[in-house]
Amino acid sequence: MRLRPHRSGYVAGKIAVDLINAPFVKLLKGKEAVVDASKKIIEQSLKVEKELDGKVKEMIDEHYDDIELQQADERQLFFMIKKRLAPEFGVIMNYDDRYNDLAHKILDELYEEYLIEYDVNDNQVKNVIFKSFKDFIKAYEEIDDIVYDKIKKMEKEVIPGSAEYELLYDRLFEEELIRRGMM
Repeated sequence: MRLRPHRSGYVAGKIAVDLINAPFVKLLKGKEAVVDASKKIIEQSLKVEKELDGKVKEMIDEHYDDIELQQADERQLFFMIKKRLAPEFGVIMNYDDRYNDLAHKILDELYEEYLIEYDVNDNQVKNVIFKSFKDFIKAYEEIDDIVYDKIKKMEKEVIPGSAEYELLYDRLFEEELIRRGMM
């Protein structure tokens, strides 16, 4: 599952909570500093991927007539072009590899900015961060279904895509994350 920019804070929060709960990690400047640093790294990665997506879309638009003529599957073509250009942009296409890379970058940032200290191997702390990504992604779909069902069962009908729906969705999503101890 691809991470969305407006969800980066949730993942960063999960990382901070998991680091707090790790017996071998000490947060030196508090949870919010870890959340902010983690979120910054995640958002930078998402920004680069968005630039890559824009380049791919631009290439597809330039050759739209040829694509239509040959009846090519536009989604498949998008993925193939993206996969080919990804190394040029520094984007890792395999999600496990990407989350591992992000975990390394986050660990480096947290250590270099004196936000955490630990007395174990770097890989142990990196694995906590990597697991935070995996746990969040695993829980996301489950939480999404729960929130969707809650909104659907409400007396007042809320139109998907409306500002009211988005605010309600985000509030219920955050409540579920808190209930699960992920924030």
